[in-house]
Amino acid sequence: MKNPLKARLKAGKPAIGLLLTFPSVPVAQAVARCGFDWIFIDREHGPIDIATCQAMIAATQGTDCAPIVRVGAIDEVLAKPVLDAGAFGVVFPMVRTKEEAELAAAAVRYPPAGIRGIGPMIAAVRWDMTVAEYIKKANSEILCILLIEHIDAVRNLDQILKVKGVDVAQIAPFDLSASMGRTGDLEHKEVTKTIQSAEKAILKSGIPLGGLGQTTEKAKAMIAKGYRSIVMTSDVGLLQGAAREMIGPLRK
Repeated sequence: MKNPLKARLKAGKPAIGLLLTFPSVPVAQAVARCGFDWIFIDREHGPIDIATCQAMIAATQGTDCAPIVRVGAIDEVLAKPVLDAGAFGVVFPMVRTKEEAELAAAAVRYPPAGIRGIGPMIAAVRWDMTVAEYIKKANSEILCILLIEHIDAVRNLDQILKVKGVDVAQIAPFDLSASMGRTGDLEHKEVTKTIQSAEKAILKSGIPLGGLGQTTEKAKAMIAKGYRSIVMTSDVGLLQGAAREMIGPLRK
């Protein structure tokens, strides 16, 4: 059992991902074969049900693209079905305290390390192993990714980063700016100062630092700064960008 994303991050290599909001198996299948290190299947904001989520996870089979799923809250009940569907990791939104980070870390692991319920029949198929083998190895391979997207999280970051089992701390700048009363104003001096403070703390902790790339040049700069887990854009953004680039010159 091997999680290529976890191995890549452990080696200190950048891991580039794409956010998927479309409930589309063919999209997941196509993207997984484009060279991305991971796909970020969004069950928080995207209209993706658990059956489609499982099929999207299965669509990455045969590639080194790791299927990671974002759930809607810090809740083991939400994490359990996506893990049992074969997800290689879970993204937890709006983590603000040490206690919430502890719950997230426990939700992706079996006892005694965590509180995950046992029933990974489909997961074992995706990981190409027996159920017994999966249960034995899952705790060391599944990723727990926290979104740092609230000012309270930044204030409590030193304690959050001490929680055992946190694998990635991913800064989400848009929600972070909103929690500061500066929605979308990522260039505001207080927002940039807060992001820089979070970056510094995460880099110091040794936990891989994640963030939003959006453009190739920005992603390169982030990698140089020490970012390792980077979400480039979404399927919607990718499709609209390509469509506008195609139709724009023709309309003129």
